[in-house]
Amino acid sequence: MHAQVGDRLHVQGRVVGQPETSAEVIEVHGENGAPPYLVRYDDGHEVLVFPGSDGWIDHPKK
Repeated sequence: MHAQVGDRLHVQGRVVGQPETSAEVIEVHGENGAPPYLVRYDDGHEVLVFPGSDGWIDHPKK
């Protein structure tokens, strides 16, 4: 998984009925775009994440 600042991290819900979450990547702490990522959710909450196999990166067109 590789991300850049401004990309979106999406994580699939872990149980039936739980919605997908999405957050903006605001810092990349790994080498060459690798995790961990500091992300900001739409409600302003920031957290350092190590995405698992249920996560993917969306690279919005600039």
